[in-house]
Amino acid sequence: MTETDNKKENTTKEIKLYSSKAISGATFLGGPLAAGYMISENFKALDQPDEGRKSLIIGVITTIVLFGGIFMLPEKMIDKIPRQIIPLIYTGIIWGIVEWKQGDILKAHKENNNSFFSDWRAAGIGFISLLIIGIGIFGYAFLSTDNKLNEKYDRELAQFSKNENETLVFYDHLNTGTNYSLLQELNEKTIPKWKENIAIINKTNQFQDLPSELIEQNKILLKYSELRVQAFELFRKAIIEDTDKYAQQLEQIHIQIEKELGKLN
Repeated sequence: MTETDNKKENTTKEIKLYSSKAISGATFLGGPLAAGYMISENFKALDQPDEGRKSLIIGVITTIVLFGGIFMLPEKMIDKIPRQIIPLIYTGIIWGIVEWKQGDILKAHKENNNSFFSDWRAAGIGFISLLIIGIGIFGYAFLSTDNKLNEKYDRELAQFSKNENETLVFYDHLNTGTNYSLLQELNEKTIPKWKENIAIINKTNQFQDLPSELIEQNKILLKYSELRVQAFELFRKAIIEDTDKYAQQLEQIHIQIEKELGKLN
């Protein structure tokens, strides 16, 4: 149907549509999501529900891809981009799509003095879209920060576990090693690594927004590490003095160690 025929028949007399100008303004304010909704509503009013659903889906997907892509850009690059450039670009693209898909109909609708939704209504849709996007961005940022915190904590705990595994072999060496080799192992590896573990736990306690369950876990791990240091320092003292008079004291420390380990399970 030509533009002249459309005007003559006035096929859109009984419906209201969003103008190209209103869609562009709402798009600049609320992104592709606002555009997808308004274009979709136009198609539904024109009795093209399938096109309407497609437009809304494309609007949602484009919004996710657009803002997801922006989040993936380095902050330095984002800072160099003028704030209005990206909205101007996608608004221009949306305007072109509206003109391509609905331009003739909207032009004829206007020439026939038919009704359009107000610019205020379009602006409201833009604001609602902006709010939805803002909530999505906040949620993404919150989850992203939470995941980064967990990854950061897990990296530190991986080193803690590595130190633990490397030092507990000392117990296997007690019956096979010489006093000299045992003292060397305690001084150069075992005790320093457990002091490093204490430092690791103290470091993770400084992480901002550390979940309460990890704070409680750290309390246990810190006590556990301090007991390990006490035990190994007592082993060193016993070896230097060549005595077994600390056996009962060591036994009590190991009972406390088992108690702390039990709290972790």
